Amino acid sequence: MDNIKLGAVEERFADLIWQNEPLGSRELARICERELNWKRPTTYNVLRKLCDKGIFQNIDGVVSSKISREDFLAMHGEALISESFGGSLPAFIAAFTARNTLTDEEADAIRVLIDKARREG
Repeated sequence: MDNIKLGAVEERFADLIWQNEPLGSRELARICERELNWKRPTTYNVLRKLCDKGIFQNIDGVVSSKISREDFLAMHGEALISESFGGSLPAFIAAFTARNTLTDEEADAIRVLIDKARREG
């Protein structure tokens, strides 16, 4: 299930599910008609595709996630660092901070995350 890739429209659809879950498949179709201008068959086809990828499930007409939005984004962050920076988090941070200034609050938040990871690791 690692490195599941979604197109922009699929990500928007996934966000609609994450924002509204659990929800009935008919309600999802109504939301997609309003938000994405999709017909019901389009909604069901994309839902089936994302269920096949293991992101969502549709059990007895109730749609819910198998992967949280946070876990999905974490998987993509890990894949980016692995593919673009050879798996090196320091290399990623160096590249990021070379073009962006961290606020004191952001630096403090990163320190807290590092300390937490050290304690748990």
